[in-house]
Amino acid sequence: MTIDEIVKSRYSVRAYKADAVSDEQIGELLEIAHLAPSACNKQPWQIHVVRSKDMLEKIGESYSRDWFKTAPCVLVLVSDHEASWKRQDGKDHADVDIAILADHITLKAVEMGLGTCWVCNFDREAVVKALGLGEGLEPAVLLPLGVPDVDAKAKSRKTIEEIVHFW
Repeated sequence: MTIDEIVKSRYSVRAYKADAVSDEQIGELLEIAHLAPSACNKQPWQIHVVRSKDMLEKIGESYSRDWFKTAPCVLVLVSDHEASWKRQDGKDHADVDIAILADHITLKAVEMGLGTCWVCNFDREAVVKALGLGEGLEPAVLLPLGVPDVDAKAKSRKTIEEIVHFW
């Protein structure tokens, strides 16, 4: 697949087959994640790979949608605010960096025949407790991961004219 094909075929998967995500697949995804750029190359993140039934249930308690619980794997992307680069005005770039990391993972997943969905509307404290995260560590994105169980299409997008401004 070309990058154009990957980007055009990516969509938010909300139904997964029970097929496990293999160690090899996780390894490929983590290799690409490892290469994601970040502000001043701080790499202010952690990736928690959740595949055990017990931990999937705990993470599942943080987001009440039934479809979420069909994923055989969830990647919890955690921002490390103590390690992230801050601009002179104090802007913390951890959120930008974690978004770049998530995008690398989601695009690689498509290339591999896997699906993901960015989940940001979850109970933060439930995830912190489940993973035992310390001070300065923020679970930012939950990425359910697995083989899509439906053939859906990406939702329509705004036109280029609506989002681009030439000056």
